Amino acid sequence: MNQPAATHPRLSALVDRARQQVQGHAAPRVGLVYPCDALALDAAQRIAGAGFALPVLIGPRALIESAAETARVNCGTFEIIDAGPGPSDAANHATGLVRKGALAALMKGSLHTDELMSAVVNKATGLRTASRISHAFLFDLPRYHKLLALADCVVNIAPDLKTKHDILGNAVRLLQALGIAQPQVAIVTAVETVNPAIPATLDAQALVLAARAGAWPGAVVEGPFGFDNAFSAEAARIKKMDSQLAGNADLMLMPDLNAGNMLYKSFNYVGGGDCAGLVLGASVPIVLTSRADSLQSRIASVALAVLAAG
Repeated sequence: MNQPAATHPRLSALVDRARQQVQGHAAPRVGLVYPCDALALDAAQRIAGAGFALPVLIGPRALIESAAETARVNCGTFEIIDAGPGPSDAANHATGLVRKGALAALMKGSLHTDELMSAVVNKATGLRTASRISHAFLFDLPRYHKLLALADCVVNIAPDLKTKHDILGNAVRLLQALGIAQPQVAIVTAVETVNPAIPATLDAQALVLAARAGAWPGAVVEGPFGFDNAFSAEAARIKKMDSQLAGNADLMLMPDLNAGNMLYKSFNYVGGGDCAGLVLGASVPIVLTSRADSLQSRIASVALAVLAAG
């Protein structure tokens, strides 16, 4: 099967790592929830062809088969779990399979994000853990020398300090699962000085102190940073910042969803980047795809889920 062009080599390397991880083992089962359009079925076919995961199609069989016909995908090569007529039926069935240990990860199909996440966060039957659920992107940027994570750009709208503590912890654990033993974490705000009029800078100060007290073993946490001096060591030098991680961050913790969401879209649409993304803090990693995501992003996100799941 023809695979998409490798326009972002670091994302392609994630796919190669996931493929190597499963060599000699059964490919992990990834539940594709309500895959009832051609886009979802095409992604399933390409993920299966890449060889690092086994998509399991969860939803109404008739709609899945119709979508497969439109996409010219032979759905007879996939396991289909008929989960009832609606998106919520598929989401609830998928979380049940996770709780039984039958799936290593979940991936959003053609249902709405809130339909899937409502099942995930359900207190009685969902996939909650002790940590707050959050999201992290991993970007391949032409003007940055390594993969760069952003959190949280999708799930938590206006996180307080406790929530930021969990967002940071979830993202650090992801990076450490990828082999980055000492993730370099920049807490990004509008400015690089603590200003009581900007609460995010006070949160940054508190998170740095928590890191020094051992909240995230191995992680190096600094802040507050303006984006410019987190991204560029030269900008930090010009502003006379004393930092060991300026221009070398593995993770940027964003102050809120507004800032994070705009930066991630700017990375893609202005900066020429692309990304893999995961919901973290649930009992399994969850891929939330958008119809605007590139095919490479979809495949790399599932590869990232496989690596995160171990």
